[in-house]
Amino acid sequence: MSTPFPFTAVVGQDDLRLALLLNAVSPAVGGVLVRGEKGTAKSTAVRALSALMPEVDVVAGCRFSCAPAAPDPACPDGPHEVGPGVQRPARMVELPVGASEDRLVGALDIERALAEGVKAFEPGLLADAHRGILYVDEVNLLHDHLVDLLLDAAAMGASYVEREGVSVRHAARFLLVGTMNPEEGELRPQLLDRFGLTVEVAASREPDQRVEVVRRRLAYDDDPEGFAARWADEETSVRARIVAARKLLPSVVLGDGPLRQIAATCAAFEVDGMRADIVMARTATTLAAWAGRTEVLAEDVRQAALLALPHRRRRNPFDAPGLDEDKLDETLEEFGGGDSSNGSGGSDDSGDSGDEDPDPDGPDGGGGQPPQEGPDGGNDDGSGESSGEVPAQGEPSESGQAPSPGAGEQAPVRAAEPFRTKVLSVPGLGEGAAGRRSRARTEHGRTTGARRPQGALTKLHLAATVQAAAPHQRARGRSGPGLVVRRDDLRQATREGREGNLVLFVVDASGSMAARQRMSAVKGAVLSLLLDAYQRRDKVGLVTFRGSTGEVALPPTSSVDAAAVRLESLPTGGRTPLAAGLLRAHDVLRVERLRDPARRALVVVVTDGRATGGPEPVALSGRAARLFAADGVASVVVDCESGPVRLGLAAQLAGELGGTAVTLDELRADSIAGLVRDVQGNSRRAA
Repeated sequence: MSTPFPFTAVVGQDDLRLALLLNAVSPAVGGVLVRGEKGTAKSTAVRALSALMPEVDVVAGCRFSCAPAAPDPACPDGPHEVGPGVQRPARMVELPVGASEDRLVGALDIERALAEGVKAFEPGLLADAHRGILYVDEVNLLHDHLVDLLLDAAAMGASYVEREGVSVRHAARFLLVGTMNPEEGELRPQLLDRFGLTVEVAASREPDQRVEVVRRRLAYDDDPEGFAARWADEETSVRARIVAARKLLPSVVLGDGPLRQIAATCAAFEVDGMRADIVMARTATTLAAWAGRTEVLAEDVRQAALLALPHRRRRNPFDAPGLDEDKLDETLEEFGGGDSSNGSGGSDDSGDSGDEDPDPDGPDGGGGQPPQEGPDGGNDDGSGESSGEVPAQGEPSESGQAPSPGAGEQAPVRAAEPFRTKVLSVPGLGEGAAGRRSRARTEHGRTTGARRPQGALTKLHLAATVQAAAPHQRARGRSGPGLVVRRDDLRQATREGREGNLVLFVVDASGSMAARQRMSAVKGAVLSLLLDAYQRRDKVGLVTFRGSTGEVALPPTSSVDAAAVRLESLPTGGRTPLAAGLLRAHDVLRVERLRDPARRALVVVVTDGRATGGPEPVALSGRAARLFAADGVASVVVDCESGPVRLGLAAQLAGELGGTAVTLDELRADSIAGLVRDVQGNSRRAA
């Protein structure tokens, strides 16, 4: 087993370390969601935490980690007598993004069922994580069906398995820690709210601190054991402090004053439900215990708000998590009268460099970290701007594109208010990544039948397998309770669910679209479809065309937020190279088909249908459109033509694409419901 990087050797990231330590003291806080760019020690810090967790007492031989002083009466390995147990380190169980449902919750032990004729339960990762840490890296990419199971277990503190003749319930109380890169997509609101605390992390912009990060990492890589030994005293000190805080926690008093501040803060920031109040109360209490106090102070409430509320204030997927700290201070002062200034030191996510001398044993507990060797005073964890690269692309002039003669570029306009759209789906039955849009054969979902396996068996259909083997038992000389099963008897379960698609937007940004009111409506319509794509777990891409070329404004990504930002900063002006835009979109689909051949695409072309520039632009656009029809790509053309005289060019383009045209007014009237039903029929005819 490799030596983990020491937790106390992580440079900076005070908020991250504090949130993890608070959960180590009191798992009732509800876990931590760590959001941040790649390469910011998210996974390193989480894995290092497990070495600091105090050992747990368990019943010897129990696969479900029952406490010997109070064993679970419903434990599948029970009943257990109350008595002495054995100590073992707290486990950190990792849930892979591609894990199966059986691996997560457990399932019937197929081998024993077929060979011995008995029903035996094989525990899953939830059983392994009981009384430990359940770590989900890239939690935002977790399949929806696993998210549902995880939510159920986290809410009830138990896992229920009802399948294949097995009915099992076992305790599953764990510290839930997830890490994610927001550029790869956001979390479902239900799962987002399930995390007690959230932390935004970013790489330090201070050279001295970056130097120290590199120095420590190289030293660890050269000699992991020696590096860990140099930090052993600090690790021991923090471990002892966790134990002391756990013992002190039941004695901490949450008075009426701080409780009123908590309720007022949650009301002032209009968070949904009551979970935020409960999490803030638990966090503030734990902060006091961590600081060695038995009384909750205003600074504990402030720090708890900064950790527990930002992710609960999102009203739609395009809202960035955050908290108005001036409003927070005003609320605390109004309803508490206590001194809430500097209560959290520099560990909030504002990026201030306020803590001059953080004392891990001081009363405020701001950061609460043991002293480190080297420069760790910078508190820049939350100062990073998640979309810092985007404003540069939204400047009025784009260096890579020559403006057309006589047509100046116009500044970007804001999108109109988004509206709810109805379901867009791709025809047929796909086999793509799990999602919520189009019908697909999936590894998870409703079982629709059974078939002989083609290649490796992944999902056994037990009833069909038994039915295939049963007629041959006498001929095979069966003499005991077990079933004699041959390879030819095995049956693969076929399941149907929903898949996510690639929704590729091809947006006309030329001068003919440049009227402010029209472009605002166009952006509002595309933003509405982006919201729908977020909810349906799609990948999205954005191709624009203007001037003389088509441009990939956003390569296909799971980050719908990034697409919305690029759309908002999209300028207009110049000629209408429709063919260039379509050809660029076709190239994007060709590359994506090589990367992910199972993911089907839906192309949404937003244009008035006009084509200018170059020889025979209309004919060239028609030939480019027919490439999509030949490939059987589902498509919709949003007709943005306006005025008393309409040329009908968008409808003509839709015919060339083998798709459907809809006017912008019809789209805004929420009438897109039947579009892709028509697309399905057209695609079948084209095929």
